Amino acid sequence: MQYRIIFLLVLLPMFVGVPTGFGADIEIALEAELADEIVEPMIIDEEKTASDGKFIWMEGAPATGGGDEGWAEFIINIPEPGKYALWGHVTAWDGNSDSFWVTWQPADPDENAQQTGNTEFRWGVAQGGAWHWDRINHWLNGGTFEREWKFAKAGETVLRIAVREDATMLDALFVTSNVKATAEDAANVRLPTDKDRKIQIEGLAVDANGKAATTWGSLKKAYR
Repeated sequence: MQYRIIFLLVLLPMFVGVPTGFGADIEIALEAELADEIVEPMIIDEEKTASDGKFIWMEGAPATGGGDEGWAEFIINIPEPGKYALWGHVTAWDGNSDSFWVTWQPADPDENAQQTGNTEFRWGVAQGGAWHWDRINHWLNGGTFEREWKFAKAGETVLRIAVREDATMLDALFVTSNVKATAEDAANVRLPTDKDRKIQIEGLAVDANGKAATTWGSLKKAYR
């Protein structure tokens, strides 16, 4: 498996949001490696079975200890106020490689979970040695519970996926207003399409009919 280290990427906000029609669920698909900011030792790596052949992780063999350094941030435009759920396309080999820290502002406080260790923000990733979907949860000391986030208004939000354990792999994310679904088929989860990637790379605003309305500038550097 080959990889190339991606240093700090600070880019213009990525405005994505695809309402699918009146009364329909809001659904946004994102490539992990196209995050607006990736901080080492979180890196982009290559794997042919991953979406578009790439994923992110803190490189390392599953082992006790380690982790808690590096993160990826996504600037996501929420087109409507309300409740949202998140799903991740992941690989988690065992109990030593099955967690991230997740905060989504402004619904969550501006807190560095890697420093505080607040279990409200601990995502216990479903284990599996192949890519699979897992809804992002609270892994609390008393059990694991599905998370949902409530936003009082539409607009820009900041999602941080931070390393907790090295070797936990993240391929893609799926944002949905369907917070009731706990199974991937019911949530209609999907990997990003070429159109999703184009929106994510170019920073396009999307109008209510799902058509690209405004170009905010294609400043994202091509990764090699």
